[in-house]
Amino acid sequence: MLTGEWDEAFALHTNLLRPYPGRNITDIGRVFNYRLSRARRTVKCAFGVLANKWRVLHTPIQAEPEFTDIITKACCILHNFVRKRDGINFEEAETHSLDDIEARGTGTRSEGIEVRDYFADYFMGPSAVDFQYKVL
Repeated sequence: MLTGEWDEAFALHTNLLRPYPGRNITDIGRVFNYRLSRARRTVKCAFGVLANKWRVLHTPIQAEPEFTDIITKACCILHNFVRKRDGINFEEAETHSLDDIEARGTGTRSEGIEVRDYFADYFMGPSAVDFQYKVL
């Protein structure tokens, strides 16, 4: 898994998920950590592909945060356009719906714990997938 010491460097917040710490965690916590790790790997890989095509993402962008968001979104749109033009089949890509997840704002550590617990329960319920149980 991609959990590590650097996870402790970031405070648990409602918009920043961290794995459950320690070795003696519940099955729900173990599944959550596994699913979070898979999501991190997927995002890291996707961003790597995007950054290699659009080199502006290799260095800090010297712009206001709002404009940086626009630059990043433009890179994503251009990337998808190029993939579609080059014949990449989007229907074969694995997709997941997050429609059942409620939007949450930024908040305190206790609210971050609540959000992490919410996702942990969600992964064991409506969003459970067969492969997640291999970590138990």
